[in-house]
Amino acid sequence: MVQFIGDDRMLEWKLKYGKTIIERKIRYNSTIEEYQCKLIHSDNKKITLLHQVEKPFEMGKGKEKLVIPKGTYTFAYYWLDQPYNLYFWREENGKYLGAYFNIVRKNSIQNNIVMFEDLIIDVVVKPNHIYYILDQEELPQPLETFENGYVQTALHALLKRKDCIIDEVSAETANFYPL
Repeated sequence: MVQFIGDDRMLEWKLKYGKTIIERKIRYNSTIEEYQCKLIHSDNKKITLLHQVEKPFEMGKGKEKLVIPKGTYTFAYYWLDQPYNLYFWREENGKYLGAYFNIVRKNSIQNNIVMFEDLIIDVVVKPNHIYYILDQEELPQPLETFENGYVQTALHALLKRKDCIIDEVSAETANFYPL
């Protein structure tokens, strides 16, 4: 398990004064979305950012919905050697709300900007481990052939590891409470 910070005063300082990093999402249609975040961890395998949700939102498929209220903390994980990234949400009191994986072409960091190319398909995982795949209807061709099968391969690899990843991230992010 990665230890971010051991001392509560250091944690408070890091969250208030930690380095600001921009998250840049490049959508498949080439539009760009950016968020200002705080860097809380980086090494040669992954980068972890923190962002507090400013506007509530929800995402769902059929009857399944995940609601993310204003004030929720987003712990964003970008693995430099994996075809996905992860948003892990906890309420201000530390309660785990859910997780959201993006299938991506690559995660990279340049000049205080974390960038990734979004490949449309996303996976939502609720606290009860129920998951659903989003946006398959937005693919320009069948999943099997989209991006020469890269997205399907990445999705299958992610689905095999998602519970283990969430357990690891859950333990890591628990170190931040109480904030």
